[in-house]
Amino acid sequence: MAERSPIVNFVDHGPSVETGQNAVELFESYRQVRDQGRHIVVKPGDKIPIEGLDVEILSAAGELIPAPSADTGFNNPLCAGEQRGVDDPGENAKSVGVMIRFGKFRLLNLGDLSWNGELDMACPVHRLDTVDVFLTTHHGTRMSCPMALVHPLRPRVTIMNNGAKKGGAPEVWRAIRGSPGLEDIWQLHFSVEGSDENNAPREFIANLDEQCEGFGLKLSAGSDGSFTITNARNGRSGTYKPR
Repeated sequence: MAERSPIVNFVDHGPSVETGQNAVELFESYRQVRDQGRHIVVKPGDKIPIEGLDVEILSAAGELIPAPSADTGFNNPLCAGEQRGVDDPGENAKSVGVMIRFGKFRLLNLGDLSWNGELDMACPVHRLDTVDVFLTTHHGTRMSCPMALVHPLRPRVTIMNNGAKKGGAPEVWRAIRGSPGLEDIWQLHFSVEGSDENNAPREFIANLDEQCEGFGLKLSAGSDGSFTITNARNGRSGTYKPR
């Protein structure tokens, strides 16, 4: 990627916590490229300085932004129906998560944050504002996107960054589909496991075949809160007016 598009700033949570050979080799290859640019280590509450945007760090290195006080937050009733999973000792739990604001437009991307981290973000008091667009956590794999996190966000649109056989779990798709106020789900790939019942209509999916051509989805946002998503495969666009 750095060869095709020069990268000036590298933002991460710091050293890798994984010690397996493959993980060490992967991190070392990243470090060599990172050292050619500016390395920024972030923590929750930091802001990434990008002109015109407000990019707030929500999670990093296993830490989260503080929970609101009882006076400003709300006790999340959906927490009662969720169960914690096994703690994740790897890099996923250390993911850098961000809220990107452009005027009135808001997009949430929590990276690969693990299930327990997502629950901690939402329970017992939900820590986040409502959003216009939610990018699914961890590709929409089975242990991601608990309803206690997603439903109070009230996303107008969810973009599922799944592969044909990675993520896009049917139960995650259904949980997102049931989110209050959701208008559409857009997907990078048709989920083989999901079949027709648990996939978006085909015009909302960038790649229909497992051996894909790498089509993408483009999001263009306005500071008034409006935004448009365009499918590169078929040119299909959806425009969403401000709330």
